[in-house]
Amino acid sequence: MNRAIALLLVMLAAIIALITWQRSAQPHLAISPRELTLPADGAPHRAAQIRLSQNKQIESNNITITGHAPARILPATRDAAAALEIQSPVNPATERFILKYRGAPVTLVAHFISDNNDRFSDGTPDFLRLHTTEDRSAFRRWFTTMADITATLPTEHLPHEIDDCAALLRWCYRNALHSHDETWLATMPMETLPPIPSITQYAYPFTPLGSNLFRVTSGAYASDDVSNGSFTQFADAKTLWQHNTFFVTRDVRTAQPGDLLFYRQLEQNSPFHSMILTGPTHNWVVYHTGPIGTGPGEIRRVTLNDLLHHPDTRWRPVPENNNFLGVYRWNILREEPR
Repeated sequence: MNRAIALLLVMLAAIIALITWQRSAQPHLAISPRELTLPADGAPHRAAQIRLSQNKQIESNNITITGHAPARILPATRDAAAALEIQSPVNPATERFILKYRGAPVTLVAHFISDNNDRFSDGTPDFLRLHTTEDRSAFRRWFTTMADITATLPTEHLPHEIDDCAALLRWCYRNALHSHDETWLATMPMETLPPIPSITQYAYPFTPLGSNLFRVTSGAYASDDVSNGSFTQFADAKTLWQHNTFFVTRDVRTAQPGDLLFYRQLEQNSPFHSMILTGPTHNWVVYHTGPIGTGPGEIRRVTLNDLLHHPDTRWRPVPENNNFLGVYRWNILREEPR
């Protein structure tokens, strides 16, 4: 009996040794570092190196990543190891990411801290800038779609806040940055959601600035701008032009959908005016006239070609028109020169 028990124990030990050997022979995932700090700037960051033991090649489709912030595996190149790329949130937080390779989990902890960078020194914090091509495209599509929708509405059905050209820009801008769901749709003058993805970097108003989207003072962004009145919910056309957009060109042919036309008509009571380029090839222009006489004015949608041949030359968006300030683009779409 004792010999049988001894034999059984020997067999169990052999099985355990075999399982241990098999596990050690299987490549396992390793991450370095396992804890790190990143700026809460909304940008993608190459956060940590990833490798498999035994110098095995990593196949990203065999790795699952669980975490609140978007993350993906960047494959190894000749100059760099495989890496975990994390897109930071825009609000400070601590996030835990669990990576699994064939069921075996490895944990990484990321601390996202407040970021006050303004790499263009234009007053817009980097956490508001849209860092990916996909988000910039989604913003443009939503911004122009909202403008085109307002142009189809009778004046009496327009949102009450849209009473001039700047109000149209603010309304379209703010709603382009929303999370577009059924709750948001219920507040909109339309019945169905357009098939356009929302931006993923953040959703208005959930940023450090809250509902205060528009810069109203000069200077680069600083940490106390969150609460010192540098950003508000309201901005007139001149303020949008000076502090929230940047000059692109005076040649409207090189513009993009979602770009803005600004004018300065000094002989009018409200000299600054703005228009939105829409359409698949910026071939339409949407704008609010502002009050006309004793009436509230209206939103108009005209072809760019018609505007280029406007009977009043002051409104033609051409380089030789001194009333035309040029084509401008929202600061949040600003990119590094290529």
